[in-house]
Amino acid sequence: MEALLREMEDYGARHHVPIINAQARSAFCRILREERPHRALELGTAIGYSALLMAMLGADDIEIQSMELNEERAAAAREFIRRSPYKDRIVVMSGDAEKLLEDVRGPFDFVFLDAAKGQYGRYFRRILPLLSSRAVVVADNVLFRGYVRSEEKPPRRYKTIVKRLREYIELVNHTPGFVTEILEKGDGLAVSRRNGAC
Repeated sequence: MEALLREMEDYGARHHVPIINAQARSAFCRILREERPHRALELGTAIGYSALLMAMLGADDIEIQSMELNEERAAAAREFIRRSPYKDRIVVMSGDAEKLLEDVRGPFDFVFLDAAKGQYGRYFRRILPLLSSRAVVVADNVLFRGYVRSEEKPPRRYKTIVKRLREYIELVNHTPGFVTEILEKGDGLAVSRRNGAC
């Protein structure tokens, strides 16, 4: 698996496909080892790198459903996953996550949000009914280049995404039944744990 993951890292660098960066990856892997999820949902497959991390570090019976808007990336993800020992545990769906979620059945005990950053709030509200009582939702890039917690105004082209990520952090911090921690590793991970009361 190490050789395959290195190949995927090289592919991502060559083709400008973002995968979870090294700093965030260590935190992500630690959470997976702690939680050992059985059913995982991923929004934003890219080339399947984080899906394979979930498969490697989750429970022995883990099942993963992953969604990717870009068909070319989804095809690359399927090919990489096909070459792994986890090909029977990961399903990659192509299309818009909002629509795909209509046909998905929970419960999921782990969700990784790594799709359109400006849509995290909408995604979170959509997945709420699909979560188990002890689910963990991890969202990547929530600090977005340091702008989200900075007093400085972000460049105009990032203004909306920064505003929506701030709203996402506010949402998960004030959703009953969840406790959220922001890890500053990499570009920021929001880790929202359901406490089982809801």
